[in-house]
Amino acid sequence: MSTKSATVLPLREFRTRHRPQFFTRSELNQLLGLYSRNVSRGVWRDYAIDHREGHALFSVFRHSQEAALYTIVKSAASSASPPEFVVMSGRQRLQASATLGDALAYFRGKLSLVAAGSN
Repeated sequence: MSTKSATVLPLREFRTRHRPQFFTRSELNQLLGLYSRNVSRGVWRDYAIDHREGHALFSVFRHSQEAALYTIVKSAASSASPPEFVVMSGRQRLQASATLGDALAYFRGKLSLVAAGSN
């Protein structure tokens, strides 16, 4: 009979190394508000949320079979560091900020109100 030894891993170390990033309820409200405004304008048609090790991603699509138009990424170097929010188009970084609201400011210039001229 052979005896196998078990390796004990401290759960604390495993959790800090393998912790996915998530959006908070407030962040999701901001993201879904932006999404709904663009859906009503006919610009965006679909979205996806993904959680990976150290990153949370919110991607928006014109058509579900196409690549994402934009991806908003929340990432943190460690659980102790504050998150960074980045707006991406493909591999291009368009805006980065310490707050989601500031990162989403990128889209404020994209959302324009067209007023009919009155004479």
